[in-house]
Amino acid sequence: MQPHRSRYWLNAKADERKDERIAEIGDVSQRIPGSAEEIAFRVDEATGIQALERIAADLPLSPGKPLAREFEDARHGTQTLIAALHIAVGSIFAHGGDTRTEDDFCRFIIALLKTDPGDRRDHVVLDQLNTHQSEALVRLTATLSGVDVDLGIKGKRGILHSMASREAFLSQADHKVVFHDTPKHASWMNQIEIWFGILVKKVIKRGHFLSKEDLRAKLLAFIAYFNATMAKPFRWTYQGKPLMV
Repeated sequence: MQPHRSRYWLNAKADERKDERIAEIGDVSQRIPGSAEEIAFRVDEATGIQALERIAADLPLSPGKPLAREFEDARHGTQTLIAALHIAVGSIFAHGGDTRTEDDFCRFIIALLKTDPGDRRDHVVLDQLNTHQSEALVRLTATLSGVDVDLGIKGKRGILHSMASREAFLSQADHKVVFHDTPKHASWMNQIEIWFGILVKKVIKRGHFLSKEDLRAKLLAFIAYFNATMAKPFRWTYQGKPLMV
């Protein structure tokens, strides 16, 4: 017995559409990269990235000793990075800012779609965050898809009535942009998370940032470097649950 110790556990709520969502995302991952009529992105946000300035320089590593970092730092605020992975080529499109409101997300989606203008259908894989199923995103999708109907009133009626009704609209396959939600607590299905891990190791973990602006500039500079020298598709290997015999 070790009563001084504790650990976290997740009381996860079941996602009734888990298998359906997994199959849908698997189809997007395997079919669309080879399509000339469709394009797919994986999108997520990294929030609360701290602009930390170390108050003393690192001490270099030496035989038997790792690099030593000053434990005290000056904090200059945080940034949110909204990023999209183009799954066919592995390139990143991103925007850094102070907030991640539904309007921020809609502006990001508009800018993202402009990176590949044309008649191709756009698919976006993301998680079930509220801002990913917002009234603003429904209205934007309706405009982009030429849907001229009464969307209703948020929380009261119509397409805008609830998150479920908004998700159903956003995922309609005949829209210009189609959104695909990952199952709850299944962020591993969104390959953009792999890239965020790269970003943490290469830029954030040992970063030294003089301001929020300096942090944002270094994040975007790394993205430009990544796209020019490192970008390649992440291979989709998930083949579904093994059959129980």
